[in-house]
Amino acid sequence: MMPRDADKHSDPAAACVSLAAEAALLEARLRMLQEAIDTVDTRIKSVSDALRHTRPARDVAAAPGRDTQRRTAQWE
Repeated sequence: MMPRDADKHSDPAAACVSLAAEAALLEARLRMLQEAIDTVDTRIKSVSDALRHTRPARDVAAAPGRDTQRRTAQWE
């Protein structure tokens, strides 16, 4: 398929320059996206660690066996 404006792309050197410029922009965008992904990954890890530290205290307090053991001890 021929480009709409064949005159713009008939010069191979100009096409190379255009493609190189587009590649540079895409590489810069890729770096920005990778940095954003790294930031999100760091945040996810931070939240996961915080949840991991808060869950044991809550899970132990809410464990069904503990409450049952306390009630059983009251009746003995």
